[in-house]
Order: sequence, then C-alpha cells, then structure tokens
Amino acid sequence: MAEHHKAASGDEFAEHEATYKGFLKLLKISTGATIAALVLLYFFLAR
Repeated sequence: MAEHHKAASGDEFAEHEATYKGFLKLLKISTGATIAALVLLYFFLAR
C-alpha cells in the first residue's frame, strides 16, 4: 500500500531548497535563451 515518509530533516531540506533554486535558475536561463533564439530567427529568417 502507501509508503509513509518521515518529514525532511534540516540538512535534507537545505539540500532540497538548494536543488530547487538551481532548477529555477536553469529554467530562467533556458527560457531566456529560447526567447533570444526565437527573436534571432525572426530577424534573420522572417525579414
């Protein structure tokens, strides 16, 4: 059936938070790079 997990300790939570912040940073960078690539494609190919 369902597994029961204990609450994260302080060290585990800090590691989780650092991983989450890194993920958000990567998401922002990749979104910006995608937008930049689309803008460049527009200017070089659509005009």
